[in-house]
Amino acid sequence: MTLTLTQIARKILESQFEEKKFKLDNKTKEKYPEKLSCFVTLTKNRELRGCIGSLTPTQELWKDVQENAINAAFNDPRFLQLKKDELKQIKIEVSVLSQPRKLIYKNPDDLLDKIKKDMGIILKKNFHSATFLPQVWEQIPDKVEFLQHLSMKAGLPADAWKNSEIFYYNVKIEKE
Repeated sequence: MTLTLTQIARKILESQFEEKKFKLDNKTKEKYPEKLSCFVTLTKNRELRGCIGSLTPTQELWKDVQENAINAAFNDPRFLQLKKDELKQIKIEVSVLSQPRKLIYKNPDDLLDKIKKDMGIILKKNFHSATFLPQVWEQIPDKVEFLQHLSMKAGLPADAWKNSEIFYYNVKIEKE
């Protein structure tokens, strides 16, 4: 039986607490051979508990899921490391990203017109960058506010979005 992406993430987290090496079966590896990037989101009682991912595909999807699951649980700087007794309460979501594409816009109003609420957005300016998955639109449905929060997440002033590079992507989501 091949595993789903969320099952891969859960099994790698379980193995971290059991201090056993998790070895993924070949059928599952063959199911996810393409180099794709993903984000793994952990929630507890519907609240964010960790979210880490990659924007650039550099390894097979099954490897990216494992790496990002571990990082979401133990290396997200916004949260304490996940504890063994929390794992049963955690829900796992895996978002597989399309290749990011640059959004060409003339001015801030043009940008607002072109952004859709099903897009993940990457903001880049100088050496600063940040992204919001499309799911963030549920918490911040206003486009200006969304872009302001994204600018601040990148460590920039709230209005930096008006003259930054903007990229967009879509996601396929798998939830437990």
